[in-house]
Amino acid sequence: MTATPLYTLRHVTKSYAERTVLNVEALDIYAGEILGIVGPSGAGKSTLLRLLNFLELPDAGGLTYRGNTVQSSALPLNLRREVTTVFQRPALLTANVRRNVEYGLRLRGKRDDKAVTEQVMERLGLTALARASARTLSGGEAQRVALARAMVLSPTVLLLDEPTANLDPYNISLIETVVAELNREQGCTVVLVTHNVFQAHRLAGRVALLLNGHVVEIADTHTFFESPHDPRTAAFVKGEMVY
Repeated sequence: MTATPLYTLRHVTKSYAERTVLNVEALDIYAGEILGIVGPSGAGKSTLLRLLNFLELPDAGGLTYRGNTVQSSALPLNLRREVTTVFQRPALLTANVRRNVEYGLRLRGKRDDKAVTEQVMERLGLTALARASARTLSGGEAQRVALARAMVLSPTVLLLDEPTANLDPYNISLIETVVAELNREQGCTVVLVTHNVFQAHRLAGRVALLLNGHVVEIADTHTFFESPHDPRTAAFVKGEMVY
């Protein structure tokens, strides 16, 4: 790719309790792409997403978004609001589905965007559940609500942390379809963290393998799965133990 990256990471490290969980020498993320991040548990995938969503800062190295260095007080609010995360275990309000979906809009003073809310809820099969309490939802329904809550904000970047883990095939298919359409129709940049290499293969244009906090390999999806350069990548995509 020759376009200017949306994100750049150079020599970025992040540690907790003196243990380095992320050590990314170089990573570029481009506008409009779906980047899949795969790797075993504890590889640093969720930590990477937290840095990309400005929830945490690197301990060392450089992280930029749209050319702006990411620092606690330097990144304008309008840029921070361009990025939204859907977590593996969504935290929903003890309210009905509609109020959960509208939550981000209300925080931003956009209470009148009812048409957007209705459209997104319909797209995710939530219209019939609009008045249902979030406490009564299945795991798949709750995850669709979390995705809808992110989508109504029309994010520039959507960060997905294991968005379909432990869900049934119907919910997996629906969520994957909507994410692909969001990327294709609106140009939303998607960073997808997943244990599911098949999901990464289906959705991503590029895939990166993260092991022990390091980006072992990053390549277009076909190359990553069919002719990886690193033997650890080849072992991982074959389902062999590499950690």
